[in-house]
Amino acid sequence: MQRRDFLAATAGGLSLGVAGCLGGADEQTAGVAGETLTLTTTTSTYDTGLLSELNAPFEDMYGVTVDSVAQGTGAALETARNGDSDVVMVHARSLEDEFMREGYGVNRRDLMFNDFVIVGPSADPAGIEGMGSATEAFAAIAEAGAPFISRGDNSGTHTKELAIWEAAGAEPGGDWYQETGQGMGEVLNIANEQGGYTLSDRGTYLSQQSEIDLTILVQGPIEGGPELLANPYGILAVNPAVHEDVNYDLAMAYIGYITSPEAQDLIASYEANGEQLFFPRALSEDPNFQQYVPEGWSASGSES
Repeated sequence: MQRRDFLAATAGGLSLGVAGCLGGADEQTAGVAGETLTLTTTTSTYDTGLLSELNAPFEDMYGVTVDSVAQGTGAALETARNGDSDVVMVHARSLEDEFMREGYGVNRRDLMFNDFVIVGPSADPAGIEGMGSATEAFAAIAEAGAPFISRGDNSGTHTKELAIWEAAGAEPGGDWYQETGQGMGEVLNIANEQGGYTLSDRGTYLSQQSEIDLTILVQGPIEGGPELLANPYGILAVNPAVHEDVNYDLAMAYIGYITSPEAQDLIASYEANGEQLFFPRALSEDPNFQQYVPEGWSASGSES
């Protein structure tokens, strides 16, 4: 699938023509001013600087503070399971769905997307440049015993990496495979220092591209690569029926804001080194606050 087709298919149905989400901000502000919203999120949204761009208008609008805790997706969801987060922004749908099925999360929304890319040294000892298959590229890296740097942190990127190894029928391990337990930015630095390969979300790579010598060797679907490397992000609130101390109202205000036309436009316009890092994906014909609080919602977490 070519870039234009992938972007159109992924963002299909996005409506940015309604401004109702922000219409009642003045009325809501008085009740939440001075409060803090705890957001657990991925390192990619933090390292790229996108969160600062998105959070500032929300903080100004409501007179609140957004405390962004950057972790891998697995750690971000675990923090929320423990009731130490109000809202979660992550990018591993299988882990998000598990979190929702267990009852810890409510009101999940698609938020944005980019894709994963396989990066490595320009010398490319495994010979993967230009491959149209992520699994074939991983198999070639394993066969060559070329250095591969893994997040190793149960993040969304690590989850995707493990899925590719499994699909490739290759077992990562040995001297050539290094698990770091680090965020994406640090993993790129390590891969750069060691002349190794890694799987990166496109956004973090582009934000650091000018500082490292790694190059994209296998593209994701945004540039015509395999669909396996698609990277959708979601946002969800922590269920107040499970953790009664979470700030559910402010979490829902944040979800309403970040899926609104204003925030989706900020996502679309955010760039690093002249490249768009993320693409809006909030599918909504009427993004107002009430849409994100089910009619009849009660404190028990069920609808009446």
